[in-house]
Amino acid sequence: MSGVALGLLLSAPVAGALGRHGDAGGSRVRPAGRSEHVYVVRPGDTVWTIAERAAGGDDPRPWVDAIAARNGIEAGELVPGQSLVVPRVA
Repeated sequence: MSGVALGLLLSAPVAGALGRHGDAGGSRVRPAGRSEHVYVVRPGDTVWTIAERAAGGDDPRPWVDAIAARNGIEAGELVPGQSLVVPRVA
């Protein structure tokens, strides 16, 4: 599935997703490696909304692809409390 299709399929309102600098609104983010962060999924989060926040105003599609690939995510698999590795996209 393409990143665009995955993003459209997973888009929904965000409830405290990853911010531009790795943390937004008290979300639980911790370092995973030099170029990655771990984000704990909250109710209402989607890969698309997490990617939008991580992209900081840039096109979120590369982030959607990177998050899905890094975590082996298929459509609709996010569960509140789940930890996701959010890689940085150059």
